[in-house]
Amino acid sequence: MAAPIPFNRPHRTGREATYVAEALASDHWRGDGPFTRRAAALLAARLGDLPVLLTTSCTHALELAALLLDVGPGDEVIVPAFTFVSTASAFALRGARVVFADVDAATLNLDPAAAAAKLTPRTKAVACVHYAGVACDLDALGGLGVPLIEDNAHGLFGRWRDRPLGTFGALATQSFHDTKNLGCGEGGALVLGDRGLVERAEILREKGTNRARFFRGQVDKYTWVDVGSSFLPADLLAAVLAAQLEDADAIQAARHAVWARYHAELAPWAARHGVQQPHLPAGAAHPAHIYWLRVRDLATRTRLLAHLAERGVGATFHYQPLHLSEVGVRAGGKPGDCPVTEQAADTLVRLPLYADLTGADVDRVIAAVAGFTP
Repeated sequence: MAAPIPFNRPHRTGREATYVAEALASDHWRGDGPFTRRAAALLAARLGDLPVLLTTSCTHALELAALLLDVGPGDEVIVPAFTFVSTASAFALRGARVVFADVDAATLNLDPAAAAAKLTPRTKAVACVHYAGVACDLDALGGLGVPLIEDNAHGLFGRWRDRPLGTFGALATQSFHDTKNLGCGEGGALVLGDRGLVERAEILREKGTNRARFFRGQVDKYTWVDVGSSFLPADLLAAVLAAQLEDADAIQAARHAVWARYHAELAPWAARHGVQQPHLPAGAAHPAHIYWLRVRDLATRTRLLAHLAERGVGATFHYQPLHLSEVGVRAGGKPGDCPVTEQAADTLVRLPLYADLTGADVDRVIAAVAGFTP
């Protein structure tokens, strides 16, 4: 019997171990070492040379963004109801009220009209997520009149009107969790579209000290000057990330090949059974992060996942509605508040998608899906 196809498998470029050994052989294992600088420079080059600060996770990058915008009690931050908990918890942690808005049925991105309807004088920011790496309507979201934070955990290498995702907001966050296109186990980055926030971002990231200025020779000693925390990843993790970033084009080409086959070869089956495939708005170029299908209802989704599991295909569902989580309900969330989110949570299936899937693996996944009758 053929080996099971996992939902995800981190890609190894072949240089990770070499770079980690180099980092271990040095005396700089902590943050902001040679590999941190290399990885940050490689990432910045992909993002229009905006300032980039590596962090220990995308969650920490979001928390750093909340600190930078002085989000606090009495403030409101609008987020999509269909997202990972960190998009909301980073602002709730600062005492803000998180306001959930529904997503667009075609892309599962934050619906600009739904977000606009939630605006109040207390709205401090809007956080959007480029679901599956497909761009939100950044023209509309950027026109809401409050700072935009791009949670770009899915969107590295995606584009909107030929400009990289992660470069539109006042701030953007990246994820290098090992389920992402590029990973280092756990890691993230803060991208500063508003360059006026760079100096304070360095301070907050370094426990609230002006340590970065000290190491640049701008002050003769460093001290505590602001709030902050320890958001720096060890240089050992940055060594892994540097190897991944150096191989990004090959990784992306492999992922796009898989995504394109799913999209083309499952189209007749999807059309025959009324199954929704990903939608790419005009002007959006995706990074092949997720390939999803949406079936009729929860019972059908449950049968499809069981059918695929029986055939050794590790497919899975995705987010549950945040407004219906325990925390969301305590804040007043109730069924029907975000109907598109609620329907997507019950009907979405994600197929295996990673750089090391072989052609034979993709054949098996397509055959397994096409053999299911919704």
